[in-house]
Amino acid sequence: MKHEWADNRPRLWSGMDCRNRAAPNTVIKSLFYTGISEGRDARTTRSLPHGRGGRRPGGKVASALLALCLVHSAAQAQPDDGAAPANAPRQIEQAIEQFLREGLQREAARRGWQGMTFNHASSLPGNTAQLPACSLPLQLRASGEAVSLLERQRLEIRCPAGDGWSVSVTSQANVFLPAVHALGIIERGQLITRDDLRLQRINIGKTPRGYFNRLDEVVGKAAKRRIRAGQTLTPALLALPLAVKRGQPVKIVASHEGIEASTAGEALGDGQPGEVIRVRNVRSGKVIDAKVLADGVVTSTF
Repeated sequence: MKHEWADNRPRLWSGMDCRNRAAPNTVIKSLFYTGISEGRDARTTRSLPHGRGGRRPGGKVASALLALCLVHSAAQAQPDDGAAPANAPRQIEQAIEQFLREGLQREAARRGWQGMTFNHASSLPGNTAQLPACSLPLQLRASGEAVSLLERQRLEIRCPAGDGWSVSVTSQANVFLPAVHALGIIERGQLITRDDLRLQRINIGKTPRGYFNRLDEVVGKAAKRRIRAGQTLTPALLALPLAVKRGQPVKIVASHEGIEASTAGEALGDGQPGEVIRVRNVRSGKVIDAKVLADGVVTSTF
């Protein structure tokens, strides 16, 4: 419903501004409203209170208007519904989260983590709910022996306002990163491509054997052993591509006092540069131990 004042300046009743109220001796003009009935064009004009425009409102009317202003002002002073009242447990949780977030962001930058998220589980003393809210930012320091933020932290938290208070809490951060997983079965010795991989988020604090955060850390490497579908890829599962494969023809080279010689051989095992494998000399049929030098090249170890 639209409302109008006697001076013909339209205002909305629900948005009435009581902050600019007239001084006590100022004449308060009578309030009029215009009601428009639904379903018809008839317009009815009435005055509140009943009387002539320009008269000072009576005591009851003035009290009613004043009460309306007070209610309106009080409603404006209420905090937003979404703002939770400050209390000590909430302040402590926020301080812990800020401490962990800042530390983990530094760690992520140092290690090159991509796509990090985290949460934390904290244990607060039983009397925390009885502590008053702190009017100053809380002070926090780590007091335990944990060397990594992935380990359980012991924290000392202090309110520096007035007499203040202090509490000791423990907190465990859970850090999640996208990690490389096998999309399907990867056979031993298989050269890994992007089509063999997918990213899946894991809690890195529960992967003591390690992980890979990016696909390009894995693409081009070979599987040391058979990897099952969905398995998290770890450094122990991968190696550089094989330089020599079982059954592959190889070149056996040997040198002695500046004299070099070579002959044809057959690899009897897989090998990477630096590894020693068994090789058969094709000409003599003799089997020897040979060190892998490069792709298809080995050298006798005698």
